Amino acid sequence: MRPHPLSRRSFGKAALALALLPQRLAAQKLSERPIVVVVPFTAGTGIDILARIFGEELQQRWGQTVTIENRPGASGNIGTQYAATRPADGHTIMMTVNTFVMNVSLFKSLPYDPQTSFAPIAEVAVGALALAVHPALAAASAPALIGLAKASPGKINYASPGRGTPQHLAMELLKLTAQIDLVHVPYSGSAGAVRDLVGGHISAMFVPLHTVLPLASEGQVRLLAVASGERSALAPEVPTFAELGVAGIDVDLWYALLAPAETPAAIIARYNAAVNEILSTPKVRDSLAKQGLSARGGSPATLAQLIAADQARWARVVKEAASPRIEAGSGQLRNSGPGEG
Repeated sequence: MRPHPLSRRSFGKAALALALLPQRLAAQKLSERPIVVVVPFTAGTGIDILARIFGEELQQRWGQTVTIENRPGASGNIGTQYAATRPADGHTIMMTVNTFVMNVSLFKSLPYDPQTSFAPIAEVAVGALALAVHPALAAASAPALIGLAKASPGKINYASPGRGTPQHLAMELLKLTAQIDLVHVPYSGSAGAVRDLVGGHISAMFVPLHTVLPLASEGQVRLLAVASGERSALAPEVPTFAELGVAGIDVDLWYALLAPAETPAAIIARYNAAVNEILSTPKVRDSLAKQGLSARGGSPATLAQLIAADQARWARVVKEAASPRIEAGSGQLRNSGPGEG
């Protein structure tokens, strides 16, 4: 017997509804309450801009209000503790940077544990660091700088935006790897450090690539290498350390989203799917590129592995560098924000 035409239509509608079900579920609100994205650094910094890009996109997709809550202080520890202690119901998440892993080795005690206080959602973006020197320094390449430092130990200085920042630890890693002695000059933020690098008061510094490129193009600084696994699309002519024969200098500024520990797996999965969808759009990828960032994405498990690996690596670097630990809450790193330009 031939099927009734209405039956075919009904079957087609049912099949279409089933096909669209995952999209509809993804678009559903968690609730009528707003979602809060905690940023443990001040408004206007790179991580804050990144959180606002993500928040706007999520709000459009889920039809739910998303607010950004800046809670700066103590190198991100204040905001991170706050996020870790919020209810694990999906209404509070945190946009963070890899300093929250580094801090474990820099502070005598912390009010959170990167691996147990949070449920990873996804890595969001990564920004490259570049080794820059003043043009007057007789070093046209990273190997030349290493050779110069070995010939004159303790004579070359370098700047950072503050103790314990990725820029500081990147240079400490280079010192340990290359067995050289450079003198650290910490600043309270990037602006003064970069200004003194350009002025010749500082010889070398790791700087976010997008920040230093205009200075390099004007001949105010010289770029020796990028501290990443591959060359950056922003400056394809600048080699990696590995290409120059200096292995193990793979340091960058990575940004990620996390939720309080014990947030239900289903909620984490929804956020993860949203992050990966948002990062796949040309609009968002272009917005990140303007900030000198590359979109990442991936699974919660991949982010968990990254956190564990980085925590172990920086613990070794800090221990071997014999850097003094900081009393929790001392505020000594308060003015050092990640990715400051």
